[in-house]
Amino acid sequence: MLNLLQALPEFDPSIAEEFGSGMTASTFLGVPVFESGAFLNLLLRFSFNLIIALVIVHFLYYKRKGRKDYYFTFLLFSTTMFLLIFLMENVKLQIGFTLGLFAIFGMIRYRTETVPVREMTYLFIIIGISVINGLALNISIAELLLANTLLLGIIWGVEATAVKRRRGSKTIVYDRIDLIVPQKKPEMIEDLQKRTGLDIVDFEVGNIDFIRDCAFVKIHYILPKGGSDGPDITKLTAES
Repeated sequence: MLNLLQALPEFDPSIAEEFGSGMTASTFLGVPVFESGAFLNLLLRFSFNLIIALVIVHFLYYKRKGRKDYYFTFLLFSTTMFLLIFLMENVKLQIGFTLGLFAIFGMIRYRTETVPVREMTYLFIIIGISVINGLALNISIAELLLANTLLLGIIWGVEATAVKRRRGSKTIVYDRIDLIVPQKKPEMIEDLQKRTGLDIVDFEVGNIDFIRDCAFVKIHYILPKGGSDGPDITKLTAES
């Protein structure tokens, strides 16, 4: 065994240096200043996630709903969530992350207004796809592309095949309580359509105030093309 070791050629440091083993990355306070591989990986994945988020937000949501406030929210959520997940890839998230994610949804009301179900769904999609793109480091590029394509296809399919005549609803304060009885439902619908200009298909009578001669009525109507629900509570009076 000793003779075999003596017969091996001596190690030449110049060869190792030629192939880069002698090169060390520059650091600052023990942290690498620049790593080309990691930098390029972050840039490519961030760009890919941003493109997917833009397609979902701009073409699948905004084109149909037209709400700029959620446009801003969705894109910032996507960017922040992706960077948070990607840059913390070495941290054991698992159960703690899952609980934290649902805690986010517990605070989503922002203590100012209730987020509509449709917007909550899109928010969940945006966060979910950002988590997928940030954590999917052990799957092939083809699988990642397929996952994102499937999600985009499903969203587009649901939006395209949904009922074209979308319904909206809002609560109004209605002053003609003589029409709220079931027997006068057609007359009330006609009055509501005349005074609101909406294609009302149904309504629900809520609280009735006989002292002020008014009632809270939730109306259901066909949204015009490109229209939105607008404010939730509207006051209708005889002058409307």
